[in-house]
Amino acid sequence: MTAAIASAPPAGLEAAFRAHERALFGLAYRMTGCAADADEIVQETFARALAAPPPRTDEPWSPWLTRVATNLALDLLRRRRRRGESASWLPSPLPTGASDAVLELPEPRERAPDARYERLESVTFAFLLALEALTPRQRAALVLCDVCGYSAREAADALGASEASVRVLHHRARRALAGYDGARCRPDAALTARTRAALEGLVQRLFARDALGLEALLREDVHTVTDAGGEFNALRGVRAGRVGVLRFHLRVAERRGRGARIAACVMNGLPALAITFANAGPRQAPRVLMRCEVDADGRIRAIHSVLATRKLQGVRFDA
Repeated sequence: MTAAIASAPPAGLEAAFRAHERALFGLAYRMTGCAADADEIVQETFARALAAPPPRTDEPWSPWLTRVATNLALDLLRRRRRRGESASWLPSPLPTGASDAVLELPEPRERAPDARYERLESVTFAFLLALEALTPRQRAALVLCDVCGYSAREAADALGASEASVRVLHHRARRALAGYDGARCRPDAALTARTRAALEGLVQRLFARDALGLEALLREDVHTVTDAGGEFNALRGVRAGRVGVLRFHLRVAERRGRGARIAACVMNGLPALAITFANAGPRQAPRVLMRCEVDADGRIRAIHSVLATRKLQGVRFDA
């Protein structure tokens, strides 16, 4: 009987898991930019709650769970940095409909008045890539304060730090994101329409081998990134400049475009294309999620291609 009692889950843990699982996933995804990593963080958070629960299980679980998940995410970001950040790293794409878990977040007791990023904006590729310029603790401070709406005191509790240090981290994080703030990615109707038109034009011109049409669609300073996670053949680093980007994507379309199936979708707040190739040889990705960033005139300034299988788990491809 004693062993059965000792192995019993803490009071309220099952209810806490149901109530907070989606919000913790939303927090962990913004912290790491990877859905698979976020899933693992959520599972480990509740595993720790089972093994070593907080001393007062009769109190709300949210602050304790948020603190554990935040620090697990910090550990993961530090490990990722020690391994060396790849110039080809991209976030994992996720659907962002009203019912999708990625839009949920832990709720603070009182929303900070200067929180600046809406939930949908905070899962866009542009925002998540901008966060990569921050140190792990700066990223945590900014996500907690400017996305979740935590006060400095609540963020300090989550980070196990002083309010003063959190304010310094937050200030430095905002300063590092000044470039993003100068051209923020707000997924409104106008940006959605420009992005969809650019993607449609890009695919049409690629399949038609229309180099002149592509030149008109791409900005001179356009760049492209392919994230294969070391699993498939891909670009090494960033390919920048209109000529280089044009040649690369034309070459891929010529080699692999025949028979490819393309499905339009919305990922991370904006239109994207889920592409299934008809044939995949050794080290060739069978599927890719392609998306782009556009300027105010609808011209493409970045093309992102996610190939890594681990990062495509949230994408529904045309069967």
